[in-house]
Amino acid sequence: MHTVVAGILISQGQVLLTLRSAERRAYPSTWALPGGHVESGELETEALRRELREELGIDVLACDEVPTCRLQLTAGAPSDELHLSTWRVTAWRGRPSNVLREEHDRIAWLGADELAGLPWAHPQHRQMLQNMLIHPPE
Repeated sequence: MHTVVAGILISQGQVLLTLRSAERRAYPSTWALPGGHVESGELETEALRRELREELGIDVLACDEVPTCRLQLTAGAPSDELHLSTWRVTAWRGRPSNVLREEHDRIAWLGADELAGLPWAHPQHRQMLQNMLIHPPE
């Protein structure tokens, strides 16, 4: 089983998404939230901070105390099982940029009306993100 974290960054009514590289083995050429694998002995929030620093060049200053969403996905064999926790990042330092160009073809800030037609790595995230953009959490 793989444990993965993803971050929800919202600014000015838009969410930050990454377009996964066409060369990626898993979910190539699809849109996803930024994040990655949790390493052995690492807490999910520690992995979130590390991954967003590596991928976007930002420092996470605060995130929700509990994940916004948890998905359990299976692509066949038990070794392919994916446990994905999505965390809302409420404060960060730095301007997100596409630091890991070998992982992502690009990053983009997108509004609720732009999410529907995208190819998604995890389509379950689309409706959740649209709801968060239309009805922002307090």
